[in-house]
Amino acid sequence: MRSSSIKKFLIFSLLLVFGITFCEARALDRPPAAKQTKGAVKSAPRKGKKVGIKGPKSVKKVQREQAAKDRRKKKDYENYVKENQKRSIEIQTPEVQSRMKQNIKNADNNYKAKKKKNASSTRRAGNKYR
Repeated sequence: MRSSSIKKFLIFSLLLVFGITFCEARALDRPPAAKQTKGAVKSAPRKGKKVGIKGPKSVKKVQREQAAKDRRKKKDYENYVKENQKRSIEIQTPEVQSRMKQNIKNADNNYKAKKKKNASSTRRAGNKYR
């Protein structure tokens, strides 16, 4: 009985010693707390900040050219729509032309009134329509 209790005590002490040395080795592996925070950023990063990833110049050039093409295409489409609107008014009789022009004016006035009402009623909508 005595030898079994000695064996248990010996095993327990060995586990305790190896456990402590293992923990100390892990602690030595890691730098102290002061050194860990030294290189870290002290303030929180901004939420709205965009991080740009730089790519090759050829990619940037192609992207710029594509954006220019898109702008040209959009502008051409807007001009096409305006010309079609003018043509659709021109081919009508004078009475219909005057009525169409009046309808356009009424629609513009209604839009402005709605926009003004929203801007005055809520701050968020006011910022939206600026």
